[in-house]
Amino acid sequence: MAFASTLKGDVVSTNLSYARKLFSHVLESSSEPFEADRLRQIEAHLTQLPVPAHGSRAYLDRHMPRLARTLALVPPPRSTSRILELGCYMQITSFLDRLCHYREVRGAYYGSAGGVDHKTVTFPDATFTCDIDLFNAELDRYPYPDGYFDCVVAGEIIEHFLHDPMHMLLESHRILVEGGTLVITTPNVSSITSIAKTLSGHNPQIYSSYKRADPGEPLEIGHMREYTVKELTEITVAAGYEIESIFTTFLPEYETHRSLLPWLELNGYSTEHRGQQIWCLARKRANRPVTRYPAFLYD
Repeated sequence: MAFASTLKGDVVSTNLSYARKLFSHVLESSSEPFEADRLRQIEAHLTQLPVPAHGSRAYLDRHMPRLARTLALVPPPRSTSRILELGCYMQITSFLDRLCHYREVRGAYYGSAGGVDHKTVTFPDATFTCDIDLFNAELDRYPYPDGYFDCVVAGEIIEHFLHDPMHMLLESHRILVEGGTLVITTPNVSSITSIAKTLSGHNPQIYSSYKRADPGEPLEIGHMREYTVKELTEITVAAGYEIESIFTTFLPEYETHRSLLPWLELNGYSTEHRGQQIWCLARKRANRPVTRYPAFLYD
C-alpha cells in the first residue's frame, strides 16, 4: 500500500514516525556551504548599521541571516573592482565596500529612467556614500557601459518582476566583465514549506500576501512568481551564464515542515533543494548561446 494512501487517523502518526526513523539521514543532512565564523563576523558588522526607524531595525533583525549569507556569497573584486546592487535598500550596500572591498559600489532602484538618488550611511569610523540609479530593471536599458562591473547582486528581486525577468539577466550579462559574477537570491517555490502549504490548501509561494501600504507610501509589488532551482538554473543558463553554484537553505521559522522530508523520500520524491531560500552564483560567458524567451516562462 502506498504511504500516501495511509494518511488516516493514528496511521498518519505511525507512518510518519516510521519514515523519520527510516530516513533520519534526510533530516540530519541540513548543512549549508557557509562558514559559521564568517557569518557571525558579518552579522556583527550588520548590527552596527545605522537605521532611521524602529521598523527598519525590526526588518534588519529579522532578515539578518539572509543578508549575512548574501554578503558571504559575494566573491572578491576582479579587474574593475566595481559592483552593482539591484533593488538597493541600503542594507548590505555599504558592506560591499567595508567587508567585500569593492572600490566602486553602485545601487539601482525602481524609478524614472535617468534619475539618481544619493545615499549616505555614517559609521563611527567612516561615511559611506552611494549613487542609486533609477530605472525599471525589467524594461529599461541599464545606464552602464558593457563590461563595467565585476559583480551584480540581484537579491530578492527576480520574484517581483511583472513582465520580463530575462531582461534583468541579459542586461546584467551585458554590463558584467567576462567571467564576472551574478549573485541571485530568491524564495524556492518547490521547498518543503511550499509542499506543506499546498497539502494544507494554501498558496505554495513562500510569500504570497499583498502588502498594505501606509498612508502616503507607494504600493510595493509583491511576489509575482517564485521559482524552483530547476527553473532558475534554466533561465540563468538561457541568458548566457555558467552556473558555478546553486543550492537551497532552510529558514528557522519553517523548521517544523522539515519533518515531511522523509515522507517525500519514502514515496520516491527527491529531497534535494527543499530549503526555502535559493542561492545562485553564476558567471558570465560571452560565447554561450542565448535563448531570449525560455518556453516554460513565456507564452
